[in-house]
Amino acid sequence: MPMSDRAGMVIQERDRHLLRELAALRIIDREQAKLIGQFGSTTRVNRRLLMLHRAGLVKRYFLGTNGAGQKAVYGISRKGALLVDAPYRGLQRRSDEPIIADLFVQHQLAINDVYCSLRYLPMPVPGVQFLRWVHFFRPIVPEIRLIPDGYVEFVLNGNIISCFLEIDRGPETLKTWTEKVRNYLQLALTGTFERLFQKPSFRVLVLANSERRMLSIRKAVLPLTAKLFWFATLYEARGSGFFEPIW
Repeated sequence: MPMSDRAGMVIQERDRHLLRELAALRIIDREQAKLIGQFGSTTRVNRRLLMLHRAGLVKRYFLGTNGAGQKAVYGISRKGALLVDAPYRGLQRRSDEPIIADLFVQHQLAINDVYCSLRYLPMPVPGVQFLRWVHFFRPIVPEIRLIPDGYVEFVLNGNIISCFLEIDRGPETLKTWTEKVRNYLQLALTGTFERLFQKPSFRVLVLANSERRMLSIRKAVLPLTAKLFWFATLYEARGSGFFEPIW
């Protein structure tokens, strides 16, 4: 049932859904908010985000330096998290503060692009159904130092396909990737994945910011395993491209 906050704004179920998603996604842009809230126009989502900001339920930040080219992004406030009974994991920044060269923000927005496309856009392939996505804020288990960028399950002709997601925008060293591969192998070979997720196997989908970077990562992975890991670029995987033969 809709309710009003102290500023007189009527809080709708769509607002609650957006806030719950924002609590998990940490930071979103307008297009991601448009998908999550299923807004029919850019004008409507802009208006709603402004109202949520003025009501103190979301924080607004600006990517880049001052000027007409700045892009607004949004994070949940403590008040917003409290309203939907969600953990507060917002950015430790003041609202309306500019964000310049923040690798975490750019990385998280890339993850959220994939999530929103898979969760909210129609599946372009007959017989494929989105089942669930798991967000990670700490290692999967204490003994394996691995925090995936996401985990997604699809149903394909009655079978569940399990995939971890790794977004690479360039800053991680190949040594870090070697350690990451070893952690995923440990997750698979020790039975830890099957115990935690109740599924027999998984894939790791690696999305790199360029073809050159993708090939570099694949070269680092191959000496350790020729299984589990599938590679593509972020550009190729946009929208319906995720389900094309790009891997």
